[in-house]
Amino acid sequence: MSYNTFGHLFRFTTWGESHGPALGVVVDGCPPGIAISVEDIQRDLDRRKPGQSRFTTQRREDDAVRILSGTFEDERTGGQKTTGTPISMLIENTDHRSKDYSEIRDKYRPGHADFTYHQKYGIRDYKGSGRASARETAARVAAGAVARLVIPEVKIRASLVQIGPHKIDYANFDWDQVDQNPFFCADPKAAAMWEGYLDGIRKDGNSVGAVIEVVAEGVPPGWGAPIYGKLSADLASAMMSINAVKAVEIGAGFEAASLTGTENADEMRAGNAGPYFTSNKAGGILGGISNGDPVVVRFAVKPTSSIITPRQSVTVENENTEVVTKGRHDPCVGIRAVPIGEAMMAVTLADHFLRHRGQTGRDGGVGY
Repeated sequence: MSYNTFGHLFRFTTWGESHGPALGVVVDGCPPGIAISVEDIQRDLDRRKPGQSRFTTQRREDDAVRILSGTFEDERTGGQKTTGTPISMLIENTDHRSKDYSEIRDKYRPGHADFTYHQKYGIRDYKGSGRASARETAARVAAGAVARLVIPEVKIRASLVQIGPHKIDYANFDWDQVDQNPFFCADPKAAAMWEGYLDGIRKDGNSVGAVIEVVAEGVPPGWGAPIYGKLSADLASAMMSINAVKAVEIGAGFEAASLTGTENADEMRAGNAGPYFTSNKAGGILGGISNGDPVVVRFAVKPTSSIITPRQSVTVENENTEVVTKGRHDPCVGIRAVPIGEAMMAVTLADHFLRHRGQTGRDGGVGY
């Protein structure tokens, strides 16, 4: 299987399977001399790891990360710094139950990648879905934690803004609330309502989708390139690479189709620090290049396909059958996608920062 690498100058390659002994990531292109610690990486992994509430899979993984290469002890400061060489990180799997999947060994699960993987490779990992499992995202969250260290001036945050048909009220939006509820939601009232709603979904043996909004503040104008190197295109690719993601929008996104030109075009005014925009329908990106406003990306995650409600399918021998997926699964996989979305925003921006600096010799715009 190829295509396990993302990025250009800042790039990472993930490896490992959901039910293998471990998974990991190799980050290449990180500049040297950046202070780094296990705690920097573990902080983000702890937000993504399973089993933290009744609304996520009850698989218990510590997701304890080990940094194997790419750092060096600075004797003058006593801390670790990046050397500029590949940073390899390992996360062991400790709570996989392969026997839970024995009954679907010869069955294709509806909504899963079982059929397409088998058609492409002639073999599939029915025990936890292998590389198709959301377990792979732990490795990319580790890469995202490194990327944040490359662009410390950029603040990246995300919130769940919709579960099923239930959306947040932006009038209640408060970033400080994100880590105060099990949904990573900036609207505490919506989070309280979602508890009862998701309890009902879970008891019915069903699942539901979600929408996550990721915002990056502090991105200077100039990152990205026209046509085939657009920041918007790479962000869309980054978010679409996350398991179960089916749609991505930037700024006004799909709503832009219902707006007029006067409603959609962000007007500009002259300010003491230079030109500024009076609105942000563009989501911080114009012509594929950042404009200095917050970069705003939303992505939709489909309902978890692994449910205990019987579904019709076929076997590998093309015989009709019924599938019930046992094991431990998220009733809404979108919840744990919040830190994953942050990670993919971080790696994309770190890559574009290095690409912009390499071409222009500057970190951001020309200034005024």
